[in-house]
Amino acid sequence: MHLPADYFRCKSLIYQLNVAVSAIPYSAPFFSADCKRLRNPLLWKIIYLVILIIKNMTSPTLKKIAQTLGISVSTASRALKQHPDISAATRQKVLDLAKTLDYEPNANAVQLRTRNSKLFGILVPTIANHFYDSFIASLEEICRKNGYSIIILQSANDPSIEAENLKLFRQNRISGLFACITASTHELSAYQKMDEVDIPVIFFDKVPPEEHLHTVCLADSAAGEMAADTIIRKKKKKVLALFGDPQMSITKKRLNAFTGRMKEKAPGIEVQTIHAISSEEARIKTTAAITDPGNRPDTLFCMSDEILIGVMKALQITGLRTPEDMALIAISNGFIPKLFHPEITYVETSGQKLAEQAFANMQLYLADQLPEGTSIVSSVLVEGGTI
Repeated sequence: MHLPADYFRCKSLIYQLNVAVSAIPYSAPFFSADCKRLRNPLLWKIIYLVILIIKNMTSPTLKKIAQTLGISVSTASRALKQHPDISAATRQKVLDLAKTLDYEPNANAVQLRTRNSKLFGILVPTIANHFYDSFIASLEEICRKNGYSIIILQSANDPSIEAENLKLFRQNRISGLFACITASTHELSAYQKMDEVDIPVIFFDKVPPEEHLHTVCLADSAAGEMAADTIIRKKKKKVLALFGDPQMSITKKRLNAFTGRMKEKAPGIEVQTIHAISSEEARIKTTAAITDPGNRPDTLFCMSDEILIGVMKALQITGLRTPEDMALIAISNGFIPKLFHPEITYVETSGQKLAEQAFANMQLYLADQLPEGTSIVSSVLVEGGTI
């Protein structure tokens, strides 16, 4: 008698199934209470083998979970969300099966249904910066606690990279963007595309000068005035004040506030201002100023941590000490000043507080409750031992 080839294939599969079934322990963890009621080890092993096949050969879906348990998809969905309308027994069966199958909700499907990806973007010039590091760490923690994930991209202070990153954010359908612009960003067409696809943008720290945007800033003017008041109170006579990129709004605010306060309250104090766009440039210019014996300042003011790093290196190279040889005060996030002894006196500009305000504003923005304009995060003077 001639038997078809399919017959032998079936025989082979049956044999392999018997071997696999005999190797499955009765104690395998799946619906333990229901398995005891089956009182049939062979039947239980076959059921467990089927589950393994489903798990390894297909992607588990909510529909498959519902079909396996003989319930509706909506019931399975509510059971996974611990909805009180679903009985405890049904909830447990759904959770057990979902765990066994390694079921995970389809993020894309959820996004399409709710129009909320629960994903925020963060765009910064660089993450190699203690202030941005503090901001990102704080914002990530807040987002995680509120059910959001984040994507972090760096612009490297390059507008072309900035534009490419904004395109990536749009392609990932983020729910919102926290953006710190580059020093060379002079027009906002790339950001306008975010608005065209209904992605809200909260600008922070280094922000565009336009007034119709949503921005979160530190109290830059108040911080500059606070530093000036401290220098005046300490009766200093000659100040070298170092500021960042002159094109940035944050530099303009701190510079105008600092010099304006000095002229208003102590016009007799000599103030020299210079700009440095990197720590290295700050080191070079500070070294030149403090090694000129006929024109040496008695006080150094740094408008940012980046500049402070260069200034401290210049002081170490020249062997000058604070406050014995020269007083020092900075505007800082607080990390760098605490690395030195004595600790550097600084006006605090907190990345953590800025992140908290930015997230709160984003929630209002998503709810269409945030008016255009700027939210200000206050600053405080932290006394050290350098002035």
